[in-house]
Amino acid sequence: MKNLLLLFFSGILLHATAQTNLTINQWQEDLRYLQHTVHKDYSFLFVKTTPEAFDEKVEKLYNEIPKLQEHEVIVGLAKIVSSFEYGHTVLGFRQMENKFHQLPLNLYYFSDGVYVQGAHKDYEAAVGAKVLRIGDLSVEDALKAVYPVVPAENEQFFKAYGLRYLISPEILHAQRIIKELSNSVELTLEKDGKTFKQIFNVLPNNTHLPTSYGYIQQNEDWLDAREQDTTPLYLKNLDKIYYYEYLPENKTVYVRQSQIQDDPSENIPAFYDRVFDFIENNDVKRLVIDVRLNGGGNNYKNKDVITRIIRSDKINQVGNLFVIIGRRTFSACQNLVNEMDNYTNAIFIGEPTAENVNFYGDNRRVELPNSKIPVYLSFAWWQDKAPWEGAPWAVPHIAVDMSFDDYRSNIDPVLDASLSFKETEYILDPMQYLTNLFLAGEVEKVQSEAMRMVNDPMYRFFDFEAEFNRAGYNLLSSGQHQEAIFVFSIVTQMFPNSANAWDSLAEGYLTAGDVEKAKELYNKALSMDPDGPTGSNAREMLQRIERDN
Repeated sequence: MKNLLLLFFSGILLHATAQTNLTINQWQEDLRYLQHTVHKDYSFLFVKTTPEAFDEKVEKLYNEIPKLQEHEVIVGLAKIVSSFEYGHTVLGFRQMENKFHQLPLNLYYFSDGVYVQGAHKDYEAAVGAKVLRIGDLSVEDALKAVYPVVPAENEQFFKAYGLRYLISPEILHAQRIIKELSNSVELTLEKDGKTFKQIFNVLPNNTHLPTSYGYIQQNEDWLDAREQDTTPLYLKNLDKIYYYEYLPENKTVYVRQSQIQDDPSENIPAFYDRVFDFIENNDVKRLVIDVRLNGGGNNYKNKDVITRIIRSDKINQVGNLFVIIGRRTFSACQNLVNEMDNYTNAIFIGEPTAENVNFYGDNRRVELPNSKIPVYLSFAWWQDKAPWEGAPWAVPHIAVDMSFDDYRSNIDPVLDASLSFKETEYILDPMQYLTNLFLAGEVEKVQSEAMRMVNDPMYRFFDFEAEFNRAGYNLLSSGQHQEAIFVFSIVTQMFPNSANAWDSLAEGYLTAGDVEKAKELYNKALSMDPDGPTGSNAREMLQRIERDN
């Protein structure tokens, strides 16, 4: 699967020839053309939004166009396209020559905030600073304001790619992050315990931010916040799509693969032949495949990775194969992750991916007739998992992220966790572990272990509430009422602020025949979510109880 999105994001504000100074009617015609095209040829994209919501956004923009500047109309179009929430379905910001600009800095969302990862040498003081405000808004509010413009498949996609939208004055103005459109933007920064303001002037026309896989690399004109005395493995040899290195102290082979494409110097089959030949003929206990920077490519090239893992009895064992995933793991690489999950004994570590597990990819270019703005609309449905496994992302078994200080100091906590993994210290399948305790009658340990894991950040992407809720309803449907009540009670202990947890416990008591206790708990759920779906269900159940009694 060709990842056209990478081309878009590698130059989000590249400028291609397009007509400018359109009339109001011409912009409105373009909008209607987009609306008609979507309904006629791409109605299958109405999955996360509805035709009604889409049309409402169209009508709103149509009526606002007479009052908007050109860049505001374009951002409005981008928001409509992004409302499908598929990363491959995107409006190309290349259409207005010299109309959209970039500030000379690169932002990165670390675990402890948004930082200036790199910048032009003229702004050296800002490199490594934490961002507190952008224009008139706090960085938190600025992120919320720009979010609708980004074709964010999930929160990870936004972290990986959305911050590029925060360095365009035109987008900042359209989203009211800055009051006036200007060629300079003021940021409030914090560094070395001091807060200061820095004004950034836009890059000259036809000059673009020199990033590689989301990072500025230091050279004579551009500065990186990372200490330059050494380079962590995931940032080494970025001129190559993939490489491997042997770590003898850990008896580990480390592979970084950052595209699903053949490197010009060696194709994927030949590379992995070489990797596994080394593994078989040397003292290797573990393989780490790092795809945290991998934004996709050609889906059909995944086969040669998967088959070589499966054939290696030495590696394809629990505890011997680790796959590092993250916020840039996207598109064809999501398919690779899915296939690894389906067919190998990989342990996933890092952050969730930027792609839905099952998703619409591959797009077609649709050109708006007057402005010539290209809109890329997805047409191919990729499904490696059953429909009920259609999660918003692939989650790691072991959650590890990176702070700014980790990055600055060249510490890679994700790789470190892979190298130090001990199966006795981590539970790969929490629900199976807790189920085994439950079946063994170790009720108190079920409660204590569940509470321990739900509060352990390593398990933070495991959906304990949903999994326990599902287990409770399975028990309820099989007539094991008291056991179901026990499980639902654990959920309320783990998530006391969840209205749904109390609503489920109420249903458990109602099914078991304790009407008064059920009423008490439904009222509690209703009070916690009076205007939401859980409160609505609780209200309906209370009315039904009154009718039946």
